[in-house]
Amino acid sequence: MPDEAQARKRYAGRIRSTARLNIAPLPDPFARAPATTVWLLAFAALLLSACATMPPGANQPKSETTALERPEDTALGRKVEPRAKAHPGLSAFRLFASGSDALSLRVQMADSAQRTLDVQYFIFKDDDSGQLLMSALLRAARRGVRVRILIDDTEARGQEDRVGVLAAHPNIDVRLYNPFFYRGSVALFRYTEFALTASRLNYRMHNKLFIADNEIAVVGGRNIGDEYFDSGDEPQFGDYDVFTMGPITRQLSRSFDEYWNSTLAVPVRALLGTLPSGPKLQQMEDELAAHLDGMRDSPQVKAIRTGDPLAALLNSETAVAWAKAEVVADSPDKASVEGGTTIGALFRRRLLETAAEVKNELLMVSPYLVPGEKGMALLTSLRARGVTLRILTNSLLSTDVPAVHAGYRRYRVPLLELGIDLYEVKPLPGKPNPRGGLLKTPSSGQFSLHAKAFVFDRKKVFIGSANFDARSLNLNTEIGLIIESPELARQVVARFDAIASPANSFVLALDERNGSRGVIWQSLKDGKPITYRDEPGDDRWREFLVDLYATLPIEDQL
Repeated sequence: MPDEAQARKRYAGRIRSTARLNIAPLPDPFARAPATTVWLLAFAALLLSACATMPPGANQPKSETTALERPEDTALGRKVEPRAKAHPGLSAFRLFASGSDALSLRVQMADSAQRTLDVQYFIFKDDDSGQLLMSALLRAARRGVRVRILIDDTEARGQEDRVGVLAAHPNIDVRLYNPFFYRGSVALFRYTEFALTASRLNYRMHNKLFIADNEIAVVGGRNIGDEYFDSGDEPQFGDYDVFTMGPITRQLSRSFDEYWNSTLAVPVRALLGTLPSGPKLQQMEDELAAHLDGMRDSPQVKAIRTGDPLAALLNSETAVAWAKAEVVADSPDKASVEGGTTIGALFRRRLLETAAEVKNELLMVSPYLVPGEKGMALLTSLRARGVTLRILTNSLLSTDVPAVHAGYRRYRVPLLELGIDLYEVKPLPGKPNPRGGLLKTPSSGQFSLHAKAFVFDRKKVFIGSANFDARSLNLNTEIGLIIESPELARQVVARFDAIASPANSFVLALDERNGSRGVIWQSLKDGKPITYRDEPGDDRWREFLVDLYATLPIEDQL
């Protein structure tokens, strides 16, 4: 008979996919909820008596702050501004495919800031990577840097002790986006709240943004957590970030300010009532210092101490590509706003417009691929004009969200019938590919695609937080950059080709069976070609979940 710890682990794995749907998980059968329904009914009545359209704490006063007005007066500004003036109308960019480099970059940016740090994420975990970054943010605050941290509340639950203590520092302000009313640990209550106020709580902030002194920034697909930075034992996410410096940073800062000052961004003080005392802040600083000391000889900390990659980005002209670019970002109240300025306009409109302008080739990397009616209309129109379309997404074996795979599965045959090249990533890359080179094997030995990228005619590239699915295009808020750089496009195409090779992915094709069209998966096994006529995988539970989700009318939530 398995013990409770094993049962909990199994249960956690089975409900992990609900995080992608941004809904509260099914009630934890191990949670100690009240034995009667009295408390649940009272809680429901309290929720219904509250304003369901506004988050708790939204009406409490809060200070309105904005990005640093004179970034050129900082040490970063004195390095960046002369180089930007030498490239009028352009900004500098560098693509980061390596998770370990992406973590070093963020910590080094925090350590280099003199005046401000603005941090915006869907997920900010309290694991090794999260604590390394927390330590850097606290170091910055002790130097007098103003630190603003905005986190979506879906994944912030259970971490309020940490964020509350961070907010106790006079130079750190923490806000939660579109928070839940219930702040406790009983999963049943949280699930009930979501069911009663889903019209508000289903709307989440999926943005990922890190800005130092309004001069340099990182935007892309990575959250803060070990699995995004090639660390830990969890399956590793293959992802993209793009570093930028120059005028485009001001646009990113304006987007952050719009979210920070919106009614949906609620100070953690308003949710907790009071912030922890000074001794608790000191205790947390001591714990983080001990954690940092314990990791002193780890590869992560050794890499951070080298000073690169940030030093090279700031000092070497060849380390970056200068190009025109634009920020594409949703308004923080996307659910009710259908237009506005460039920063406030709907993200999907500009991204789909750019895709529709393609003349020869569109490459798409989307870990969660559920095109929907509008997406299929766009792809159909492109193919009608003879545009080559190549799409890389997750396989059943590599996906971390079986529910989304169920939504994607019904589009495979229609996509292939259009003549689209479709590739599904394997869960164990790192083997040689026919085009040369090796893909790095993740630390856990397991891989899941998480990057979000488009390449338009190999001249422009999009890097950001959005997937090609209904949730990103219609429900979540998103942010990204469209960069007019053939060099960055070339880099994304090269990595696309490496991952899409038969050694690292399944190459899909149509198969005629008994008068109907199906799918075959072509790949390499032990260096030899192999064809699968049934979807590769031997995880019966995962296959059952996909079949179950496929029967549910939830595509508009995927």
